[in-house]
Amino acid sequence: LARFIFALPLALIYISCLYHFQPITEAVHFNLRFAIYVLIAALSQIAATALMVQLFKQKNYAIGVGLAKSEAVLAAIIAVVFLSDHLSLLGWFGVAVGGFAVFLMSKGRDFSDFSVQTLCIGIGSGLCFAITSLLVREASLELDNLPFIHRAAWVLLMVIGTQCFLLLMYLGIFRRATLWAMWQRIGLTFRVSLCSFLASLGWFSAMSMQSVPIVKTLGQVEIIFSMLISAYFFKEKLARAEHLGIVLVVIAAFLVIWA
Repeated sequence: LARFIFALPLALIYISCLYHFQPITEAVHFNLRFAIYVLIAALSQIAATALMVQLFKQKNYAIGVGLAKSEAVLAAIIAVVFLSDHLSLLGWFGVAVGGFAVFLMSKGRDFSDFSVQTLCIGIGSGLCFAITSLLVREASLELDNLPFIHRAAWVLLMVIGTQCFLLLMYLGIFRRATLWAMWQRIGLTFRVSLCSFLASLGWFSAMSMQSVPIVKTLGQVEIIFSMLISAYFFKEKLARAEHLGIVLVVIAAFLVIWA
């Protein structure tokens, strides 16, 4: 809930500013398919986040996170098989290279602790994130009379609103202590929500313009920034495999751009 609770008012402020500074005459029309896409996307993202939190408890957390980042490959497969999407051969190659690069970097220096449980949780998280992304794009396409940035804003608002409603109901009934703990750490909760909102805004806007596998593969450059920050600010040395992984992520990004 910390990811969404303050993200909802931020999304409301954003869409209000968007319509103020970029007004449009087209009215927004929601249909049943849009509502279904939003609901399933909201639930999938909650499940993906819950599984990611479970990875923190695993001894081989880094490997699990690498598997969770397989969402680009999983999104490509689901999009082609179930949503009649198209990806060129070069695009497929870029997605595969990106997936391998992320796994290579997250594998770290020790693969001996790998477990089936980590495999299932990591792949499950990646699958849920992939489903979320694909349905966010499908929901955006249902608002085809609007510019892409307005479509993304509406989908973002509806998904976050749905998540807040569902989680507030659940925690209010079953885990009220969690709500109190969040209130006691309201500053930290706000910062988490702010970062989550900004990240989601970028993702949703990009996925309103381009197919999900391409967006997710390009988005893997976040791994590079994470590793550079850890190396230069926290003085953590990068392994040879991690250097290779960074190069492969860059190659994957160029491949999907050219595709």
